[in-house]
Amino acid sequence: MTVGNILAIDQGTTGTKALIVREDGQVAASHSREFRQFYPRPGWVEHDAEEIWRTVTETAEVALRVAGVEAGELAAIGITNQRETTVAWERDTGRPVHNAIVWQDRRTAGMCRRLAASGAGPSFRDKTGLLLDAYFSGTKISWLLDNVRGLRKRAELGEIAVGTIDSWLVYKLTGGHVST
Repeated sequence: MTVGNILAIDQGTTGTKALIVREDGQVAASHSREFRQFYPRPGWVEHDAEEIWRTVTETAEVALRVAGVEAGELAAIGITNQRETTVAWERDTGRPVHNAIVWQDRRTAGMCRRLAASGAGPSFRDKTGLLLDAYFSGTKISWLLDNVRGLRKRAELGEIAVGTIDSWLVYKLTGGHVST
């Protein structure tokens, strides 16, 4: 059985790298590109998700071209990403409704402290295995719903999807043809 070529996308905090890995495990080509960081307030870190998408498509296209591989010759695409960076987008268009909130962003630290002070910490840890911390996406999602005008209503109507960068990239790579 032939495994074929794999496109590996490493979508990190400051840039994106795409690699074409051959069946024998050798890297046939790679390309990387940085993108901008935004700091709208002290402790806040954001990314333009559309800019991230452009770096993904550019790096993948260059790596495929250099490797001499057509997209149809890929057996799989793997994504590693910056974990808890959170983005909300329109289900119909894939257009982000706000900058992505980066994993390092601390805007929800106060929310986490209030939840811990209310006694929610042990329950949260029992259910998720995680500590209450602004690093994780849950409070970032809450912040978006509470602070982006009209977003909660649109989400309740099913118009908005929210996830980490990898889920948004899968949405974009499939042209929005993922089950929701």
